[in-house]
Amino acid sequence: MTTEQTAIEKGRRVVRIERDAVSALEPRINADFARAVDLLAACKGRVIITGVGKSGVGKSGIIARKIVATMNSTGTPAVFLHATDAVHGDLGIVRQDDVVICLSKSGNTDELNTLIPMFKRIGVPIISLVGHMNSMLAGESTVTLDASVDEEACPLDLAPTSSTTVALVLGDALAIALLDRRQFQAEDFALYHPGGALGKRLLLKVDELMVTGTAIPQVQSTVPLKDAIVEMTSKRLGCTCVVRADGVLEGIITDGDLRRLLQRTADVSAITADMAMTRGPKTARQGSLAFVVLEEMESYKITQIVVVDETHRPVGVVHLHDLVNA
Repeated sequence: MTTEQTAIEKGRRVVRIERDAVSALEPRINADFARAVDLLAACKGRVIITGVGKSGVGKSGIIARKIVATMNSTGTPAVFLHATDAVHGDLGIVRQDDVVICLSKSGNTDELNTLIPMFKRIGVPIISLVGHMNSMLAGESTVTLDASVDEEACPLDLAPTSSTTVALVLGDALAIALLDRRQFQAEDFALYHPGGALGKRLLLKVDELMVTGTAIPQVQSTVPLKDAIVEMTSKRLGCTCVVRADGVLEGIITDGDLRRLLQRTADVSAITADMAMTRGPKTARQGSLAFVVLEEMESYKITQIVVVDETHRPVGVVHLHDLVNA
């Protein structure tokens, strides 16, 4: 076997082992998992997450930090507690209103032997993600979630690999179950991600990009088509709204509509706006997220969309190019 083939096989072996470990976890998402979600959902304080390993934190601590980040970003206030630092003063961040999550493969370490009685003295519920269900941590926890694995992907069975993957997936499962329990929406997510491209995607409203007021291309349905063409040309959006006398949107005329009309007839002198328009055009509601409107426009292959209020009257028009640029 060549060096290249060996590397490929070793890599695939790791993927197989970790895939099987995660697959074996699925049946263990049971009533204990639901109890853990109940405890976390009822928490009036913060979720304190600590990872315990041979070095005081180890790989479990790294996974704990990632779970903290996921919970914070999905609306569950969470804090990482370094296991070693906890016994030297940092335990003071834990309050009775909190819930503690402990991650440990063995469930039996000096840090745990010290921390668990302290958590119990404070009176916080303990949720454990452990690799050994007969461990001290499993027996002392309010709820224990089985994060055991048959084997590590490390051929020496030393480096945590499958076990940390399973713990990470369990943490994600808890965070997403809480997200669903709290009916956390994209708008809520945006509040915790205001910066960068993600923040713009989740916070930018179509109202900030559309033309409004007198800049909206708009004609009444009974006007001659030539007047509609003049309106389209002057407003430079490649379309015009067609409205009834009371201002309610009836249709839209786009450059494409004009081209198709001229393919059928060269004489447009007797044609009115309502004869050339597309009735019942796709619209967006005022206050819609810009990225949602962009996805809809790309789905329907349209380059302009009319933004309407609750009475279906145009309050703006936005062009695809403006959405893409933003």
